[in-house]
Amino acid sequence: MNQTTKLAQSLWQRDWLLGVLLIAATFLACLPASHGGFIWDDDAHLTKNACIIGPVGFKGIWTSSAAVYYPLVLTSFWVQHALWGLNPLPYHLVNIAMHAACAMLLWQVLRRLNVRGAWLGAALWALHPVQAESVAWITELKNTQSCLFYLLTILFFLSWRAAQAQTGKKRNEWFYRLALLCAALAILSKASTVMLPAVLGLCWWWKDGQWRWRNIFRLVPFLLISAAASGWTIWEQQYHSGAVGPEWIQTWPERLVVAGKIVWFYLGKLFWPHPLIFIYPRWTIDATRPLAYWPALAVALTLAVLWLNRNGRLRAAFFAFAYFVILLFPVLDFFKVYFFRYSFVGDHFQYLASIGPLALTAAGMTTLFSFGFFQKGKPLLEPGFCGALLLVLGVLTWRQCRMYADTETLWRTTIARNPNAAMAYSNLGDICSQKGQIDLAIAYCKKALEISPNAFEALNNLGNALLKAGQTDEAIAAFEKAIKIAPTVATSHFNLANILLQKGQMDGAMEQFQKALEIQPDYAEADNNLGIALMQSGRLDEAIAHYQKAIAVNPDYAEAHYNLGTVFGMRDRPDEAATQFRLAIGLKPYYADAHGNLANLLTTQGKLDEAIREYQRTLALIPNSAQAHFRYGQALQARHRFQPAIAEYQKTLDLDMHHLPVRVSLAWLLATCPDGSLRDGTKAVGLAEQARTLAGIESPQLLDTLAAAYAEAGRFPEAIETARRAFNLPATQNNQPLAEAIQARLKLYEANSPYHEKP
Repeated sequence: MNQTTKLAQSLWQRDWLLGVLLIAATFLACLPASHGGFIWDDDAHLTKNACIIGPVGFKGIWTSSAAVYYPLVLTSFWVQHALWGLNPLPYHLVNIAMHAACAMLLWQVLRRLNVRGAWLGAALWALHPVQAESVAWITELKNTQSCLFYLLTILFFLSWRAAQAQTGKKRNEWFYRLALLCAALAILSKASTVMLPAVLGLCWWWKDGQWRWRNIFRLVPFLLISAAASGWTIWEQQYHSGAVGPEWIQTWPERLVVAGKIVWFYLGKLFWPHPLIFIYPRWTIDATRPLAYWPALAVALTLAVLWLNRNGRLRAAFFAFAYFVILLFPVLDFFKVYFFRYSFVGDHFQYLASIGPLALTAAGMTTLFSFGFFQKGKPLLEPGFCGALLLVLGVLTWRQCRMYADTETLWRTTIARNPNAAMAYSNLGDICSQKGQIDLAIAYCKKALEISPNAFEALNNLGNALLKAGQTDEAIAAFEKAIKIAPTVATSHFNLANILLQKGQMDGAMEQFQKALEIQPDYAEADNNLGIALMQSGRLDEAIAHYQKAIAVNPDYAEAHYNLGTVFGMRDRPDEAATQFRLAIGLKPYYADAHGNLANLLTTQGKLDEAIREYQRTLALIPNSAQAHFRYGQALQARHRFQPAIAEYQKTLDLDMHHLPVRVSLAWLLATCPDGSLRDGTKAVGLAEQARTLAGIESPQLLDTLAAAYAEAGRFPEAIETARRAFNLPATQNNQPLAEAIQARLKLYEANSPYHEKP
């Protein structure tokens, strides 16, 4: 053996180098996942979860039903959100780091179990492409975090057993207590780790070479934790997640058939990971066919054969296969799982279970390469072959992670690999609708409904697309059908309410918003839109209450702050209105309407310099808004900046030649401006006469402006006649200050003198 080979073997044997290599390889293979965004249900678990971004908060995670069945993961999200908000990159990096840490722990656990090729087994597991889904999908921190505590539980449990075996006394109970604590933390991260007691028993049997029934007493605390978590999870899936309906109605023979297929499906994906699909085709089960039971029978026969040889050469195979089936048990269709409405299988379901077969594979390869032929003839064959295998798996994982770059890529890839994935078509339709590709959105949603006619999500997405296409009646029909199929889905009621609101059917809209809120009390958008309906119905106090509730659920809801500011303004509460407009702008700096309304409010308060700045910001965002130019001109005029005001009025006319108020304001300014260089009586008369024609009726303000224009143009008889007519209008007589002002100007006209405002 030459020096190079000896050096390579020496480095290979160093644990620190192997650890660095394992972590680096894991990060490199999963690197594309770090560039991804939030996908599918990340909104429900993180980006729109009231526990994370709303008022429910940390306390609610542990004291309310919002915790669902993984409160420790929600706690992790809560901490991360406090640190870096909703930037997806750190969440992805945390998930990759968790996965790498799990690989390191698995290496140590396999060494404690005296499994040959422990490092290789951990590397195969870490780099296998079936893990890409768990690592790249932020919500599946449930998998990586629970796996961390799961492996720590086994490690501490084995340390406790080793200490007992060495001393022969019941010492080192701290290892046992730490194992119990980590088991609780694993189950609080994801309930599928409830199989830990069985796994610990299996590991105990493996280490001792036999099973003693008295061992069960030390597993009772673990069993009690698992039993409680199992009951809670079964209840949560059925009554909180909504795993009820025809998709979950199956006979026990059908469930047995599905269970058998699931085991071999997952095992097959480990040894031939192609194709890997986010949503696999959902199997059609026919339990009347005898052949349908062969997969389940094969599982039972395999376990029986391995059990009979558990103390012989097949001992390791029994351990690995039994472990595999035990970890898959919660997702073998014996219990209702919400995900099963789309498919009976998903890569993330075998994150922990895959450890068994992959560790067995590594042990088998290591044993094979230990034979004399390989040792004598080709000493570099083992690292070369294993390195090539790991490289292939790493490349496959790298490629698989790329499909999670964004939601559109995810759904298009899913459709390419599973053309009958109704949910993928529906979600892709929603994405196209948001991008303005309405015809394409409608086509995708209809395709989803062809595949699954009762897919209420597709009906909701179709309704939204039809609404954008102007097909209101068809949209209403889609939402009503969605409600009929799934009456307890708040989104359907919300969508229908929005259409009714747009059609002015306030009572129907408010009823549907209320139903949405009964189903989902923390539905901020429903509270906000119900507030809009109440505001438009004149029920301002009720509107305020619902806007405030929406903000309580989501303090970063800019539109709710804006709407609350609007109704405060209508209630003559200007300071509170201004505060809400500023909050909306702080959350959404490019919120043009909020800038505009704040500017209007500041103008009425006499805070003209602030108002002018807000109008400038508004026009920077919407430069073609005639109304914004007009309001800006009014503020400039009130600030005695007459020339810029005239320019803004002219821009208003250029954008909207039928804008009546701007003609009146500009005519008045041209007729009465204190700066004589800016006055133009002839132009003022033309604008005022045009305004009179556009109005179709006579008003005191319009006639007063026309009279001032006539006077500035030197047409005093017409000015006198027009001013008298303005003075004699009932509206003028009912407004004493206005009547006195018109009468004072009339005396000037009678003296052949125009009216000019004072500087």
